[in-house]
Amino acid sequence: MELAEITKLAGRHRKRKRVGRGPGSGTGKTCGRGHKGAGSRAGSKRNRVTEGGQMPIFRRLPKRGFSNAQFATHYYIVNIQDIEQRFETGAHVTPAALVDAGLVRNKRLAVKVLGNGDITKKMTVEAAKFSKQAVEKIQAVGGEARVIASTGG
Repeated sequence: MELAEITKLAGRHRKRKRVGRGPGSGTGKTCGRGHKGAGSRAGSKRNRVTEGGQMPIFRRLPKRGFSNAQFATHYYIVNIQDIEQRFETGAHVTPAALVDAGLVRNKRLAVKVLGNGDITKKMTVEAAKFSKQAVEKIQAVGGEARVIASTGG
């Protein structure tokens, strides 16, 4: 037997550890919790940030620079080959229509159309952004690529 032959289900669920079942089980008496202290009691949680008395890493390292990540615009990426498969000739493709077709999860995030694949059907496609290749391919079959304002993201 090889790793490739094991099904996806094999090993997915680990067996529950049965604690307090005698000394032969390896988890009897104190049930693997040791003796006394907060860790032995119910409801205790270990704080992963604390490092004992040592100065925590986030306080040892200096705060430097500026990250623009919180201001970035995120797009749902849709290829024209996917639009070709899901829509008929003459369709009006909007972000809401893309949600209904299952290509986009929610219509609040901006959509960008990329030119991966071929398109043969004439249709009007509305999105926040298009790649040059996507616009060329849509216009080549007589369709229209309209840039609309994104609602969020």
